[in-house]
Amino acid sequence: MKQLSVLLLLKIIFVSSVFAQQGAIKGIVVNQDGKPVQFANIAIPQLQVGATADQQGAFAMNHITPGMYEIKVYMLGYQSLKMKKTIVAGEATVLNIMLEEDLSKLNEVVVTGVSRATEMRKNPIPIAVIGKREMNMNVNNNLIDAIVQGIPGVSAVTTGPNISKPFIRGLGYNRVLTLFDGVRQEGQQWGDEHGIEIDQYGISRAEVVKGPASLTYGSDALAGVINMIPDIPQLPSGKWQGSFTSDYHGNNGMIGNSLGLAYRQNNWKFVLRGTSRLAHNYRNKIDGLVYGTAFREYNFSGLARTDQSWGHSQIGVTWYDNIQEIPDGSRDSLTRRFTRQVREVDDIKDRPIVSNKALRSYSLNPLHQHIQHYRVYNHTKWNLGNGDLNAMIGLQQSIRREYNHPEVPSQPGLYVVLNTLNYDMRYNFPVINGWETTAGINGMYQSNKSKNATDFPIPDYYLFDIGGFLFAKRTFGKVDVSGGIRYDSRFIRWNDFYVAPNPHNGFEQHIKGADTAGAELQFPAFSHHYTGISGSLGATWNISERVLVKANIARGYRAPNITEMGSNGLDPGAHIVYLGNRSFKPEFSLQEDIGLQAWLPDADISLELFNNNIENYIYQAKLFDDAGNPVIIVPGNTTYRYQQSAARLYGGEVSVNLHPRNIAWLTMNSSLAYTQGRNRNQELIAKYGDEARYLPFIPPAHIRSGLKATAQRNFGVFSKVYVRLEADVAGAQAHFYGVDDTETFTAGYTLFNVGAGSVITNKKGRTVCEVFLQLDNIANVAWQANMNRLKYFEYYAASPNGRLGIYNMGRNFSAKMVVPF
Repeated sequence: MKQLSVLLLLKIIFVSSVFAQQGAIKGIVVNQDGKPVQFANIAIPQLQVGATADQQGAFAMNHITPGMYEIKVYMLGYQSLKMKKTIVAGEATVLNIMLEEDLSKLNEVVVTGVSRATEMRKNPIPIAVIGKREMNMNVNNNLIDAIVQGIPGVSAVTTGPNISKPFIRGLGYNRVLTLFDGVRQEGQQWGDEHGIEIDQYGISRAEVVKGPASLTYGSDALAGVINMIPDIPQLPSGKWQGSFTSDYHGNNGMIGNSLGLAYRQNNWKFVLRGTSRLAHNYRNKIDGLVYGTAFREYNFSGLARTDQSWGHSQIGVTWYDNIQEIPDGSRDSLTRRFTRQVREVDDIKDRPIVSNKALRSYSLNPLHQHIQHYRVYNHTKWNLGNGDLNAMIGLQQSIRREYNHPEVPSQPGLYVVLNTLNYDMRYNFPVINGWETTAGINGMYQSNKSKNATDFPIPDYYLFDIGGFLFAKRTFGKVDVSGGIRYDSRFIRWNDFYVAPNPHNGFEQHIKGADTAGAELQFPAFSHHYTGISGSLGATWNISERVLVKANIARGYRAPNITEMGSNGLDPGAHIVYLGNRSFKPEFSLQEDIGLQAWLPDADISLELFNNNIENYIYQAKLFDDAGNPVIIVPGNTTYRYQQSAARLYGGEVSVNLHPRNIAWLTMNSSLAYTQGRNRNQELIAKYGDEARYLPFIPPAHIRSGLKATAQRNFGVFSKVYVRLEADVAGAQAHFYGVDDTETFTAGYTLFNVGAGSVITNKKGRTVCEVFLQLDNIANVAWQANMNRLKYFEYYAASPNGRLGIYNMGRNFSAKMVVPF
């Protein structure tokens, strides 16, 4: 007993000594009128710790290691504030903070598209940011659609509500580089029906670079970059923090649930998240419930980070599993009700009609995709004097199976496994005479293998990418100048790939080994080396603190992807036979950007214009024979052949955010995005005229305008109450690639949406939950987007109701609740 007492006394002395060696920060945040700024964020970026002000504006951070730190205070609707304070052991530093109201975002910091963290206003490259709260307000079926709604100039090719591929200013597929926490996403993204394989609930913000970002990332960033940054909460040592998100959509019965947990112990931080989402078929008033659009998705992610005096290191893992139905659009010719395939070879007119029970069921039909994606990566930064060395390494595996055999449902038609090693090393030199310089090298190694499949749209291949770059920036008075140069090298090869009938089931199979007698050589061996030089030069002229002009010129580079040069077979999920071309050259673009941004007392204004000329532009078009009949290689599937020609894209975006000071509760956000895509293949234009004059998948003129009213006081437990009304207007797309009916005219449409939300607090002012409500397409308008692939899912030349193809989602009520704890 005496020994126990001594040990207890020693422990008390030790703990007291430890706490005596720590400091603390506490204080209050108010506005210019002396009123508390609730929910203001106070952070020490160097320590990755932070706190949130309560309903009285008070905050506290304990267990802070003594030293000099920069403290950042920020809150939407106020100008950010930075200060340096010395934390003393055993004492509490008291801060009385006053924030100046400002509805604009003057100093938002981004890291995408440049070599080191840079204030967005200083970067001449057009960059846009959308935060977590805005994404929550949009309450979409998937993350890309939320970004599309929030950032003008970004659009998407869709295949139902859960598959959206981002386009930036009319360019997509491998031209848009999608990143997760700075690691490029690799998962067979060449396909129309392939999504992005990222947990939408675990993202804190998305940063979008509009324009060639090849300087930093190399090939596949010709159109721009979308970097999705995971949610890493700032919290005090020894504390757990979590959040639970529940999401429901009435149109397709989508149910989403996500649980996130975070814990910090001294210099270590740990974050975990698990998510599930499932939905039945979506509905519109023309087609009813659209067969083949249900899905079930699961995500898990984990992250560990340590911040030390030498720098920091962060390791992350993600696990993604999605079963997604494959729509084919087959119907009864008279009733227009959807039918389903039950025989391997059949007449579409004899297919049975899908029952209402099956259309509403959460059970997935046998014809579906199964996508699995695994990733582990590490970011490490070492402080080396006044410079720093940054390294990233990542491993990914993407497994894609597409089941398209109704009589043998367990046999995948497509089964590919893609393994990728990503690497990046860059050094930020010490600032010399005002110059901030970065040199780096990055790239990837890939191998793609077909497994037990029956269809082989692409060969097994090996790819190695490596590129080096030099980037520099400097401020000359009111002018910020930045630019750099890069050289890229890509090696790609594959061996002879033979196929032959499988005697056990009659389907095709991959023949391996030396015995290839009687087999067909579907992919003859190929090896090629692509190289490219890219670069950019731009400047930002800060006319005043609130008005600036940006200009940038950039040369982008992109090597042909595997499907463009190597494809020769059916992609079951797309219902398309792709034919590639081995002689394709790399794409090179020359894009000029100019922009004006003004943060005025009552309005924020942004104008961005661009002109982009592309050499060797690659696109796909339907294949027809000399008699004008469509070439059918696989019955029931369309055949597309890739083309290459010169192209030009031009246009711009205008955004106006009105926030009158005399009506502090009201804001109005309006944006216009316009892109024109011209095909410069003069031989094709001479033959087909206007049908060949434009590029495929170019979004029409798009206007978004919204009014938002936010309560300036609390209503009991309800705070930050808002309501908003939005008009989404898309013009008709008469400028389309119409050769051989690859695309057709798309009528314009106007959708009205309304939303509301609030933060619910307890009596102590702590947040209990956030609620977001949304009603999209209030009038249940029947509409088709020209970039919706389902528009072209049609088997008949005429329809009894005069409507062809599948329409987009009808009226949809959605509700999201986020519960922090």
